[in-house]
Amino acid sequence: MEAIEKAKEYMKGTTTIGLACKNGVVLVSDKRATMGTLIAHKVVQKSFMIDKHIGATVAGAVADAQALIRWMQAEAKLYRMRKGEEISVEAAATLLANILFSARYYPLIVQLIVGGIDKSGSRLFSLDPLGSSIEDKIIATGSGSPVAYGVLEDSYREDLTIDECVKVGVRAIKSALERDAMTGNGIDIIKITKEGFYKLTEDEVKEITSTK
Repeated sequence: MEAIEKAKEYMKGTTTIGLACKNGVVLVSDKRATMGTLIAHKVVQKSFMIDKHIGATVAGAVADAQALIRWMQAEAKLYRMRKGEEISVEAAATLLANILFSARYYPLIVQLIVGGIDKSGSRLFSLDPLGSSIEDKIIATGSGSPVAYGVLEDSYREDLTIDECVKVGVRAIKSALERDAMTGNGIDIIKITKEGFYKLTEDEVKEITSTK
C-alpha cells in the first residue's frame, strides 16, 4: 500500500491526452516536469514512438517511464524480426500491462496511454501502475486530467477526423494549462495514421495553438 501511495504522489504532475479518431490516433502532452511545488524541468518528452504505427504518452517517474519505453521499443522490433509483421496495438498494450503487473509489489511509477492504428482500426488504451489495461476512445492522465476531461466529453465525437481531433486535444490541454499549476511549458502533438507516426513541428504546434 505504501508503494501505491507513493506512485499516486509521483503522478500528480503533468497532463497527457489521447483521442481515437476514425482515421488515426492523436496524442497530446505538456512538457513540464515537477518535483512537488518545484518545476524541475521545462522541456520534458512525454510522448514516444513505440513503432511506426504505435505511440505512447507517460505520466509519472521519469526514470521508470524511460526504461519502460525503451523496453517496449525493443520488444516491438523483436516482434517484427520474429514474425515478419508489426505488433498490434492491443498486443503492445497487453505486453506493457503484463510488465507493470509483474512489478506490482514494487511498481513502476507510471501511467500510460498507448495508441495507434492497425488492421482492426484506431485503438487507444489506458494503463496504470498495477497493470490494468482499459480501452477507450478518449483518455486523459495526470493532475490536469479532470479539467481536460471536461473539454473532451463536451467536444469529442467518434466521427471526427484526425485534424479535428488535434483541435479538440489542444483545447483540452490548453484548459489544463490554464487551471493546473503542474501542467505547462508547451505542448507536444503526435498524429498516428496509416501513413505512420508523425510528431508536429514547433511551428505547426504554434499555428494550431494560436488559433481560437
